[in-house]
Amino acid sequence: MKTMKILLLEDNENLSEIIVEMLEEKNYKVDTFCDGEEAYNNIINGYDCFVLDINVPNIDGLTILKTIRECQKDVPIIIITSNIELETVKKAYEKGCNDFLKKPFYIYELETKIDQLCKKNNIFNLKEGFYFDINLETLFNKKNKLVKLTHKETLFLIFSLKYANSPLSLEAIEQYVWEGEISSLMSIRQMIKRLRSKLPKNTIETTSCGYILHAID
Repeated sequence: MKTMKILLLEDNENLSEIIVEMLEEKNYKVDTFCDGEEAYNNIINGYDCFVLDINVPNIDGLTILKTIRECQKDVPIIIITSNIELETVKKAYEKGCNDFLKKPFYIYELETKIDQLCKKNNIFNLKEGFYFDINLETLFNKKNKLVKLTHKETLFLIFSLKYANSPLSLEAIEQYVWEGEISSLMSIRQMIKRLRSKLPKNTIETTSCGYILHAID
């Protein structure tokens, strides 16, 4: 089963360490940031959930929330903040957060919210009745039969479904699918060609700088 990957933006070092310890005990992979600009520059790295403080240096959590929602409408986002002004809460939900926690909070509250949100939306529907189960890392055709995938084909589907119907650059695909190893344009194209043969026609579209995977809303 795929390890769920979480981005945590929190500039309180002690709280950040406590959250990371809790999440890693549950086998989540956590990338932590205390600076909003650094977090902003990493939001496209294939996260399954975002936990964002609002009042952080350089770029605030609400701005990052808005940017995430422009390309990822389904990924869970939890806002944590000591600001409980009604207008702030309203803005967070208007910009697309899934949940809101006021500091101080019990760690189990955040743990429960992450567990519940990450269990949702694990089935992604594709064209012609095909669907991908992200927990099982398995593709099924319209007859509910398993479609065999290579490891890299599976990683591409997991990554591209996080940004379904939005363009992904070749650089982003290389970083996630090749897991940090250097690849080539030819290797990416060959992997896409093989995967296209296993999916309904026009599921993967070529763009000027990469690819778009079309999922059903």
